[in-house]
Amino acid sequence: MAIAAAIVLVVAGGLIFFLSRGKDPVPATPINASPDPYAANLPLSKLDMSESANLAGGKVTYLDGRITNLGSRTVTGITVQILFHSYTHEVAQNETQPVKIIFDTVTPDWDGSYPEIRILRVDFQ
Repeated sequence: MAIAAAIVLVVAGGLIFFLSRGKDPVPATPINASPDPYAANLPLSKLDMSESANLAGGKVTYLDGRITNLGSRTVTGITVQILFHSYTHEVAQNETQPVKIIFDTVTPDWDGSYPEIRILRVDFQ
């Protein structure tokens, strides 16, 4: 029984290793990327940050808020760029992701202020 479990673990580990090899890292969006033209219709309000511990002993940072659609189109997805700044006012971390805005890791250089949020892409129905 122990031998069978060990074989399963080795095979699963090997599959994970070989399937993850060769994947290019996701390139960071340049900090001067243009926002989506429709972003002017999607103001952000009621921003609130919170943190919680995860099971691995680290912390997760949440950024909650409200996006209001003032335009006439039905929005189905939003991709945002979040820029965390350092105490020297330089970009310490650059994240691009669909709106969910949960961060498993935040750079220790972050100054703790609200990050800059830019709407880079809006998907429509």
